[in-house]
Amino acid sequence: MPPPVNHLERLLVALVLFTLVWLPLPLGSNRDWAVGVLVVLVGGLCGLWAVNRARTGEPIMPSNAMKAARPMLALLLLSQLWVAAQWLFGFTVDNGATFQYLSLGVAYSLLFLLIISLFNTRKRLTLLLATLVVSGTLQAFWGALMTLSGVEWLLIGPKTSYIGVATGTFVNRNHLAGYLELTLACGIGLLMALRDSRPFSWVNLLELLMGAKARLRLALVVMVIALVMTHSRMGNAAFFASLLIVGGLFVLLDKEHRLRNSIILISLILIDVLVISQYFGLERLKDRVLNTQLTDEIVDGEVVQKANEVRDNVFGYAIPLLLERPLTGQGAGSFEAVFPKYPGPDIRLHFDHAHNDYLQFGIEFGLLGSLPLAAFVLLALWQALRALWQRESIYRSGVGFGAAMGIISLLIHSSTDFNLQIPANAATLVVVCAIAVLAGSHSRERVPRTNRERSSTTRLTGLGLKSPTTATG
Repeated sequence: MPPPVNHLERLLVALVLFTLVWLPLPLGSNRDWAVGVLVVLVGGLCGLWAVNRARTGEPIMPSNAMKAARPMLALLLLSQLWVAAQWLFGFTVDNGATFQYLSLGVAYSLLFLLIISLFNTRKRLTLLLATLVVSGTLQAFWGALMTLSGVEWLLIGPKTSYIGVATGTFVNRNHLAGYLELTLACGIGLLMALRDSRPFSWVNLLELLMGAKARLRLALVVMVIALVMTHSRMGNAAFFASLLIVGGLFVLLDKEHRLRNSIILISLILIDVLVISQYFGLERLKDRVLNTQLTDEIVDGEVVQKANEVRDNVFGYAIPLLLERPLTGQGAGSFEAVFPKYPGPDIRLHFDHAHNDYLQFGIEFGLLGSLPLAAFVLLALWQALRALWQRESIYRSGVGFGAAMGIISLLIHSSTDFNLQIPANAATLVVVCAIAVLAGSHSRERVPRTNRERSSTTRLTGLGLKSPTTATG
């Protein structure tokens, strides 16, 4: 007898998916009111989840996925414990910002717990990946449409900056690029997970690229177009570097399907980049990269060309902040409050972030708060690579591919930007880290044996074939 339907759990799954789509809509949730909505949403969902667990009598951490995720959850909570200590014991120079970061950190931790608990079956994991792909496609379509039409609106008002480039519902093009890096990785991982294990043939390849999965391929094309249209230098570089790194590893590991996997990956690069993106700003992106000027050009003691990129100078001026309190940090969220006393006269703009997540986490959290977060991300990457190495399961290796690619891409991008200070992107990275765990430890729903045998016999009798006796993982 099949287990009874848990309607409250289904409602929870739907609400979590809605939350993930909602997060980037209000300017990447990078406003105080949007942060409050995020914290309340995740807190309420976790409360409902606890009520459902108590009602059904299920243990809090019952699954293999939860067992694998337990040390990662502990690391997340350990970092939040340190932020709480900064706030309570006066280790921060900005109490309000630190409390907000504490609230966000707790929300991220609870979101990680919800994803691991609710999406630990193959069907739900596929639904989660598909939802992130849909969200990324909506962001990409909106950003490209606004740019190509010349309307230039965010979701709730006209754009005042980054005119002429795609930003989606984010203010900053780099943050749309960071979000697309994650959702593109999920889409590519889903495409690889749903490929079949039949021997290679050109018919099967055309079916993959143009058949039932054509909608997924179309979504990937739309997201790549928007990524190029952001003209984000490091965003594009990080995405394609991660695709080459993880794709190369994937092709080398799977000797049996090396030709097919190589052709799929080459198609992603050639069709999406060299053909489609050529018509949507690839040339402008190339020019922006080539024209980057990091330092003033001086001839005979005179400045003949001023630098058009000041982030390197910000890095240099921020180093004393890091050295001032390397162990305890200045306090989570305090960069904006403490940085103005350090920059020289060449920094004329207001910087509320360091434009380098590693530097900013070191300055604000110190070693005591930063190391648990670094260990959390590295453990997630390890879980993704473990799933990638499971050659006996096409699905698990494909999802591991996507999770590893997303994590590596944002790790590269974080060296020159502050995606992890944007709640929508930080929360989505936490979800991708949870997917990395689920890639190798989710359960697969199985039809009861009697029903499976009856169905298999019905399908195969007319063909004169025997029922298969083995199943893939």
